[in-house]
Order: sequence, then C-alpha cells, then structure tokens
Amino acid sequence: MFNYIWSVAIIVFSNILYQICAKDIPEQMNTYASMAVTYAVATVFSAVMYFVTNKGGNIFQEFKLSNWATIILGIVITGLEVGFIYAYKAGWKVSTLATVTNAFLAIALIFLGFFLYRETITWSKVLGVAICLAGLWFIKK
Repeated sequence: MFNYIWSVAIIVFSNILYQICAKDIPEQMNTYASMAVTYAVATVFSAVMYFVTNKGGNIFQEFKLSNWATIILGIVITGLEVGFIYAYKAGWKVSTLATVTNAFLAIALIFLGFFLYRETITWSKVLGVAICLAGLWFIKK
C-alpha cells in the first residue's frame, strides 16, 4: 500500500514543481537549449540515483535491457516538455494548462486502454469523460 501511495505522491509533487519550472523558463531562451540543460541534469541525477538505489550495480548491463520503448520515451518526454514550455510562452496560465491537457489526456486514455489493452469502458468512466468535458467548459467560461 505504501508504494501505491508513495508513487502517486512523487508524481503529484514532481508535477507541481515541473509546472512551476516550465512556466519560469526564460522566454528569450531557446526551448531546445533549455531542454539540453534539463536533460543533462536529468542524466546525471538518474545515474547518481541508480547507484544510490542499486549498490554494486552495473549501469551498462542495465542499458543492454533497453528496448524501443526506452528510446521513444526520450523523444516523447521531450515533446511533452517542449509543448508545455511553448504553451506557457504563448500565454497559458499555470492554473489551467495542466487541467486542460490532463482532461483531454484522460479522455484519450480511456479509448486507448479499450482498443490497445482491452480494458473495459464502464459507466463510471463514461461519467468521468462527461465530467472532464464539463470541467473544460467551466474553465473556458
């Protein structure tokens, strides 16, 4: 149960800091230069955390376990980051951008789960979609 709650807490806390940082990237800085710095720091931090959490581990052996998903995830994460930074530079508010994108994401993932992973679409999920759409309508107002 601890891991179930802890993992969500990490996501929420990291997402809060993420939105603050993405909003505060200097507007005059090239977004891709910013990403290069961000990922250089992420690479070093990830390597350090690998050795902290895996005493005596061989990170190069771990690299051999990578598949297509690891590579594509790097590209996709860059797209997410760049999208948020450009959206903030375009004037989106920190109080609405994540809400709007996450509502659309929730709707899309219900269908993705159904078609790719054979997850069931329940009435509660349909109601959740309706609530997401209603929420977007209220945000627009």
